Amino acid sequence: MFEQLEFDEKGLVPCLAQDFASGEVLTLAYANEESLRLTVETGELHFYSRSREEIWRKGETSGNVLKLRQLRYDCDGDAIVALVEPTGPACHTGERSCFFRELEGGEEPAPVAYEALATLERTLRSRAAERPDGSYTVKLLDDSRLIGEKVEEEAEEVVRAAREESDERVAEEAADLLYHLSVLMTSRGVPLSAAMEVLNGRRR
Repeated sequence: MFEQLEFDEKGLVPCLAQDFASGEVLTLAYANEESLRLTVETGELHFYSRSREEIWRKGETSGNVLKLRQLRYDCDGDAIVALVEPTGPACHTGERSCFFRELEGGEEPAPVAYEALATLERTLRSRAAERPDGSYTVKLLDDSRLIGEKVEEEAEEVVRAAREESDERVAEEAADLLYHLSVLMTSRGVPLSAAMEVLNGRRR
């Protein structure tokens, strides 16, 4: 099954776990052939612990397992990316990702473009669950008519900006539209990844 892979002298290969929906990098560990077979057979990510010298199922103590969606290997066959569905924080510290510090200064990294929608979606779910007083998001979630009207309004403003205004204004109006559309989808319980899967299905 894994004849395409080039395991190192210890029979290991680095395996990077990546959120299949958002693309966010979650953790890095090592796998051997047996742990990979278990991953494929169970649908949950298994690694090989170099310190304990044993196979371990990610999340076996915390319950925060990584459900496998796809395994990919690189051009040399000596590294793997596991696209996974996380069921909780991937890091033993409780952080969503093990890569939560920036090398320069050791502080929380500044967000980058591809993280924006995933972060927004988690924030919207939090608002829906916690329902803080005075939240504009909660107001929208409680009024399906209003959120529908706001999506229509923001879509019109993007078109107007594209026709009459600067590229910066187009980006700003598009951000407003993406926010309100994300709230609408959250109100229906439809994840953003569902729309992305539809787009993938339309590839020619």
